[in-house]
Amino acid sequence: MLSFLRREGVNEEIVSGIEAFRAAHGVSPEAEHRLIKKPRYEYYGKEVWEAAATALLCGENLLLVGPKATGKNVLAECLACAFGRPSWDVSFYINTDAASLIGTDTFTKCARLGGFGILDEINMAKNESLAVLHASLDFRRVIDVPGYDRIVMDDATRFIATMNYGYAGTRELNEALVSRFAVIDMPPISAENLKKLLKREYPTLRDEWAEQFSGLFEDIRKKCDSAEISTKALDLRGLMSSVQLMHRGLTAGEALRLGVVNKAFDPFERRLVEDVITARIPSALGRAKLFDE
Repeated sequence: MLSFLRREGVNEEIVSGIEAFRAAHGVSPEAEHRLIKKPRYEYYGKEVWEAAATALLCGENLLLVGPKATGKNVLAECLACAFGRPSWDVSFYINTDAASLIGTDTFTKCARLGGFGILDEINMAKNESLAVLHASLDFRRVIDVPGYDRIVMDDATRFIATMNYGYAGTRELNEALVSRFAVIDMPPISAENLKKLLKREYPTLRDEWAEQFSGLFEDIRKKCDSAEISTKALDLRGLMSSVQLMHRGLTAGEALRLGVVNKAFDPFERRLVEDVITARIPSALGRAKLFDE
């Protein structure tokens, strides 16, 4: 990951700071199996990398805020990999209460073993569970487990929370909790960076089609922004999966129907998404024309 950061032009002082952090904080054998040796995807976005890494080096926790398909979880995973920290995922949902948060080993082990805790969709949880986080996220850096013990967090422990406005069951976070994070407003992936991602995943994908897929994703985003369609079809994972299906032999039309179009359940909306796709990608386009192999 550090080589990737240097290739992307991230400030060398920040990269050196990450190297020093890794050298200063070893990993317990108990947590080695949670190290991310190579993330599934790499996050592209120099400015966001510099802001996020600097905040973590300063001992801050991060709150990544943004709409769908902005790479919040991808960045969180890449940060854990870059900093050489074991990671624990804590998925919040509408029934997450205080007991379910601290009643399992996930949260407490992350704190004790110097992990990066990824708090996914933090604004879906009940207020009582979020109150548990207050002492963990501020200067006290402790977790009080009722009837058990007071756990002091390791110096290397950081929490990276994600939240997406507008999902069913989400709510506003209270100011006391938000004040305990450095907040990054995640920008949409640019067409240039999406092309990089596609070429990284599929090196033999021809440049002209990588550009067309990047443009297609931007076209769908514009339709969402103008409220012509919902965000169901704005699915970056779905687009990447579609390209993989094309690489396996499906035509572009078949693959994009599975990965993108059918994510919208309303027939009229599906028709609109299909129209956006056919404006750029021929339905019968096959593997031989898409890839240099």
